[in-house]
Amino acid sequence: MAANMKAVKLRIKSVQNTMQITKAMELVASSKLRKAKERSDRCRPYFEELYETLETIAKGNTDFSSVYAKPNEQQKVCYVLIGGDRGLAGGYNSNLFKNFLADAKGREYTVLPIGKKCLDHCKYHKQDITDDRFSVIADISIGDCFEIANLLCREYKKGEIGSIRLVYTEFVSMLSQAPHTKVLLPLSELGSDETKKEPVRNLILYEPESTEVFDAIVPEYLAGVIYGAVCDSLASEMAARRTAMDAATSNAEEMIGKLSLSYNRARQASITQEITEIVGGAEGI
Repeated sequence: MAANMKAVKLRIKSVQNTMQITKAMELVASSKLRKAKERSDRCRPYFEELYETLETIAKGNTDFSSVYAKPNEQQKVCYVLIGGDRGLAGGYNSNLFKNFLADAKGREYTVLPIGKKCLDHCKYHKQDITDDRFSVIADISIGDCFEIANLLCREYKKGEIGSIRLVYTEFVSMLSQAPHTKVLLPLSELGSDETKKEPVRNLILYEPESTEVFDAIVPEYLAGVIYGAVCDSLASEMAARRTAMDAATSNAEEMIGKLSLSYNRARQASITQEITEIVGGAEGI
């Protein structure tokens, strides 16, 4: 009986130590989540304005033609895969990879991984990696996103890849994060909206010309979208980790309650046995 009580007590102490760790990780994730969400909200208007400019140029020029607005003959797809650096975030990374593999099924593709888990996934599945210099998402800055965008645009203009797709986790709310796939290039949908019957009047004069301005803006736009996706993915990872650690803390509290009840029952049984032995000995005397 004493050995059983000691084992239960050690188990309670172990679960308490684990609960302290999960609680601390939950608080850290909550703090990082707030900062990541604020950064995402700050950068979103920037690339939304760039997209509106691209759309205005495409719709306002009848003789518009850009290498970025028409598909390449090359069928190879480049995936920008944005995941996490660490685990303990529930199904955050696994759901992202399921979405990526479902979209890439039957395609010839290469991957530009952002996040240690994404790089590990690509290496494990022996997938073609475009560049592994940006594998730590926590270190990604807006400058890195511009470098990634310029790299992708160069490959696209040379015809090495036929399209560029972005796979990341969209931050919906504190309790909901959804894997999302977005087509970055080609921008075929620009200027193809036929709902407006009246032609768009181009009241802006672009120098040297609108097509060159368009081609110069596209890398800027891609960098903004990628940076926004990085911020969204970071916020999603922190929200998923906070939720997972909150659930782990609740489970630990529940387990401690059950173990404490078992310990108290064993203790009461031990005391009752001792009293019975004392009373039996007194009666014998």
